[in-house]
Amino acid sequence: MRCVIARYPFDLTEKGVLDAMKGVKPELVTAESVTIGRRRYPVKQVGEIITRQDRRDFSSGEVVRAMTRLGFTCHPSPEAAAPAPDPDPLRAASDLLGGPGQADGSAL
Repeated sequence: MRCVIARYPFDLTEKGVLDAMKGVKPELVTAESVTIGRRRYPVKQVGEIITRQDRRDFSSGEVVRAMTRLGFTCHPSPEAAAPAPDPDPLRAASDLLGGPGQADGSAL
């Protein structure tokens, strides 16, 4: 498949990506990631290896589009996927237990 990453054209294949990532240890995932084989890699790490370019030269979106078109599963950043914490944990616990859950936090 032909794709453009950082204004340069690349001919990528699923097998070529699998071969390039073979034996590469995944870095800590802090942003968008892609599953290759049984491992989950940051998209910037994958982009750097398959294009041999500096990570600052391309966006993660370019790599995500290419990996998705090749059939790999891409994941959003962990911060974006995590739900926002409840501002009042006592009220949330009370609601889960079927308590009154009054807005002012006072008990009956």
